[in-house]
Amino acid sequence: MTPRERLLKVIHGEIPDCVPVAPDFSNMIPAKMTGKPYWDLHLYNNPPPWEAYIQCARYFNIDSVMDGYFQMKYRNNPSDEPERENETFIVQRKPEWIVTQASYKENGKRVWHPWVNVFYRDDPPTYGYDPKKIGLPEIPTWFEPLEGVNPVDRGPEGLNRIKNLMGDQGLVGVFLIHSYVLYGEESAYDYCDYPEKYERIAEERIDLVERRFAEIMEWPVKPDFLCLGGSGTMIWNPPETFRKLCLPALKRATELASAAGMPTHIHSCGPEKELVKMMAEETSLTMVDPLEIPQMGDCNLKELKRLYGNKITLKGNLHTTEVMLRGSVADVVRASKQAIDDAAAGGRFILSMGDQCGRDTPFDNLNAMVETARTYGKY
Repeated sequence: MTPRERLLKVIHGEIPDCVPVAPDFSNMIPAKMTGKPYWDLHLYNNPPPWEAYIQCARYFNIDSVMDGYFQMKYRNNPSDEPERENETFIVQRKPEWIVTQASYKENGKRVWHPWVNVFYRDDPPTYGYDPKKIGLPEIPTWFEPLEGVNPVDRGPEGLNRIKNLMGDQGLVGVFLIHSYVLYGEESAYDYCDYPEKYERIAEERIDLVERRFAEIMEWPVKPDFLCLGGSGTMIWNPPETFRKLCLPALKRATELASAAGMPTHIHSCGPEKELVKMMAEETSLTMVDPLEIPQMGDCNLKELKRLYGNKITLKGNLHTTEVMLRGSVADVVRASKQAIDDAAAGGRFILSMGDQCGRDTPFDNLNAMVETARTYGKY
C-alpha cells in the first residue's frame, strides 16, 4: 500500500497492511534538513514550511498526516480589526534572529502594531511578542522594509499544487476552525469578567464554520481532511468551559464534514483525555492526537483504545523528549511496540508521538519508529 492508501483505510475503519506511522516533525526537523536559517522558511517562504515538510515526509517515507501546515486563506476570515493595508518592516537584525513589526497609515501618520514577530535562525518563530521583552521600544526608532518574501498562493490553486506535491505520501488537511476559544491568561480573566462576550463568540463560531465549509465545497480541489485543533486547548478551556464555548462549533464542523464524506482531525497537546471523551461520544470526529502521557498530558493509550477505539482513530503517543530525543534506537523500538500492542488491534490507530519532536531528534530514532511500524505493526 502507499502511505495515502494506508491512511485512508485506517480513518475509514478498515484494516491496512500495517500500522501507519506519522512522526510529528511539523517544522523543526524539516527546517533543519534544508540547511537554511529557520527564518528563510517562516519569513521569506524559501521554501515555505509546508513544502519543506513534504520533502521531509518523503525522506523518512512516513504516512503523512499534514495537519494544517498549508495556511489556507478564506474569504470568510473575520477580524476584530478594521480592514487596513498593513506594511511589515524589519525592526531589528541580529545573528540569532530577525524581528518584524507591522504598521499602517492613518490620516497620513504611521501607526505601529503593539507586538512584534521574532524569526530565529535555529528555532521556530515567536508571534505576537511584547517588544519590551527583548529591549525594543513599542514604536521603533529604526526600521527597514521587509523585502524578498517569496509570494505563495494560499487559495484553491495553491492547495491543488500542495496536494500534487504530496502525492501518494499522505493526506493534506486545512484548518476550518480552532478547538479553543480561550487562549492565554488575558482571555481567561476576560471570560470571568465578561462571560456573555464569549458566549456570543461561541455562537458566532458556528456561523463561521458553516460559511467556511460552504466555501470549501466550492473549491475545485478539496482537502483530504479538515483540521479543528489547537495546541493546549484544555489548558485554557477546561471541560466545563470547553463544553460550553468550544464544543458547539466543533460538533457542527464534524456534522458537516461527515455528511460530505470528509474526515476531521484534532491536534491538542497537553491534557486531552476529556476532549477525546467528548469528541468520541458526542461528535463525528475522525482522528485525534497526540494523546500525551503524564506529565505532559493525561492520556493512557491502552485505556483510550478500550473506551473509544471503535469510534475514533487514535494517533500517538511516544514521549517526545525521553524516548525520541534522548532515547536510544532500542528505546524507540520498545516504545513503538508497546504503543502498537496497546492500540493497533482492529485498526483505527496511527503510530505517532506526543507532540512535535525536537530539532535535534536523532534521525536513527525516526527511522527506527518507521521501521517498527512497517514490520512489527503488520496486520
